[in-house]
Amino acid sequence: MTSIRIIIEGQALPATLDDTPAGRDFAALLPLDLTLTDYHGIEKVADLPRELDTTGAPASYAPKTGDITLYAPWGNLAIFYKPFQSSRGLVRLGEFDGPIDALIRNGSFHVRIEAAD
Repeated sequence: MTSIRIIIEGQALPATLDDTPAGRDFAALLPLDLTLTDYHGIEKVADLPRELDTTGAPASYAPKTGDITLYAPWGNLAIFYKPFQSSRGLVRLGEFDGPIDALIRNGSFHVRIEAAD
């Protein structure tokens, strides 16, 4: 597993990536500067610079609050702040290690995702 932090306006939220092909491939992209936008009042999304390796990933996943995922059909990062139904093409990358209150805000905002040393 890889420890990361998602930085929002100077506040670092710790998270852990899964030891899976997709989780390791996402870690290889770090550091990343992204703009998160809200999607249907359930998740924050951002485009990734390239597709991730989803070898061996289940066909679908039911995300929980705090899950960091990839929506493979669109190639975007999806961070869930509310649980959602099982969705085909959704691949879990990891999860936050604590509260995610800083993510719950209106509008688009900048985040930096980096490895935690």
